Amino acid sequence: MPVLAQSTSPDASPTVAPETTEPLLPPVIESLHELKGVPGNIADKLCDLGFTESVIDPLTRAILVIGIALVALAVHFAARTTLTRGFVWLIKKSEITWDDAFVRSRALKWLAHLLPALVVLILGQILLTDPFPQLAAFVQSAAKLYLIVVGVLVINAFLNGLGLITRKSKVGDDIPLDSLVQVSKLLLFVTAILVTVATLTGRDILKILAGMGAFAAVLMLVFKDAILGLVAGIQLAANRMIRPGDWIEMPKHGADGNVIAVGLTTVKVQNWDKTITTLPTYSLISDSFKNWRGMDESRGRRIKRSLFIDMNTVKLCSEPMLERLSRIEYIEDYMEEKNQEIAEWNKTHVVDPDDVVNSRRLTNLGTFRAYILAYLKNHPVINQEMTLLVRQLAPGEHGLPIEIYCFSSDKRWVNYEDVQSDIFDHLIAIAPEFDLRIFQTPSGADLRQLTNNVLPTTPKRKATKKAARTTAK
Repeated sequence: MPVLAQSTSPDASPTVAPETTEPLLPPVIESLHELKGVPGNIADKLCDLGFTESVIDPLTRAILVIGIALVALAVHFAARTTLTRGFVWLIKKSEITWDDAFVRSRALKWLAHLLPALVVLILGQILLTDPFPQLAAFVQSAAKLYLIVVGVLVINAFLNGLGLITRKSKVGDDIPLDSLVQVSKLLLFVTAILVTVATLTGRDILKILAGMGAFAAVLMLVFKDAILGLVAGIQLAANRMIRPGDWIEMPKHGADGNVIAVGLTTVKVQNWDKTITTLPTYSLISDSFKNWRGMDESRGRRIKRSLFIDMNTVKLCSEPMLERLSRIEYIEDYMEEKNQEIAEWNKTHVVDPDDVVNSRRLTNLGTFRAYILAYLKNHPVINQEMTLLVRQLAPGEHGLPIEIYCFSSDKRWVNYEDVQSDIFDHLIAIAPEFDLRIFQTPSGADLRQLTNNVLPTTPKRKATKKAARTTAK
């Protein structure tokens, strides 16, 4: 560095170096300042070799561009062989598992492309600015565009890695983060487009955004689904309304199955017949749907089904019936307790037990309900800590409904259906023991049997012919 010389005269003022008009270069570029003389040295060498002035200028440009490209390729090769592969080796050898996602997303591979782009940008500014300003501007613009593209790919790969990490974490199980990752990607690409336009046109990004105000209506139409999906995705994530793996029902859209993906604009549901239903994300906010996650997280799966009893078979229990029903194991204690209670009540109120109207007596339907309740309480697969009841609903044209409301501790679909079927198989088969009949709408066989019982029997054709022959003889 030159030392500023000061005059020995008292009236003299110190000599100040003139201000440079060149832009301040980064420290790394300043250390390479000596490379500015390379273009002149190449031109001198070509002149010494006997090339004419009309050839020296294009040859110098070609040599500089090729040299910059070779240096960039060498840096890229070094970055891939040493840095990238070294980091990949360290990540695979480490005990941490979450960093493997960045290897699978190829983030480190794209990161190695940044160094050659920086090399082209720096060497192009140093070697080409003074002798070839137009070529320098073109090379720097190309390098900047390459940096933008590589930067987008690097950030996109890191977002993919974060998506892989969150899908395997507990947070990813509770919150559908895929939509947030897709929103980040959308903002990334929009920003990259704006930066690219600003680089090509040489204008400020803020001015470009200000000039896009008139284009906002068109953007709203183009990105309508994305905007609606963004708002819906934020609401779904904030309220934890849905997540991959949930069983949802949405009859309006024909969806009944497990959620396999929650995206920015669509939600994919795999139905039980293995078909895929694609729903707009905002439809989960605007329309109603049923989420079975509560059942999966609970301790049982609900059984809610009714038996329809023919009301013509409901009656008071006779003594032989009471004696027969008292031998049933599940209601043995119930029958004994009820018989004592009824006998004491009739004795207290001085009522004749044979008086059908004034006395208290058990009915076959009430005893059947007590049997169903005792049967469910002794069932090994019914959760006894959850709601368990047997209730009588309002009678209708199909008979008297006896509803069973309980929860199976086995929530697996196939096993749950087996448990439910076994319970009702037994109850339907045992109902005649209580002199009850299960109601069903009369079928063709019932009508034929009724017809045969009502109409007179028609003589057979063979018997008629035989009688006629006997009379003739």
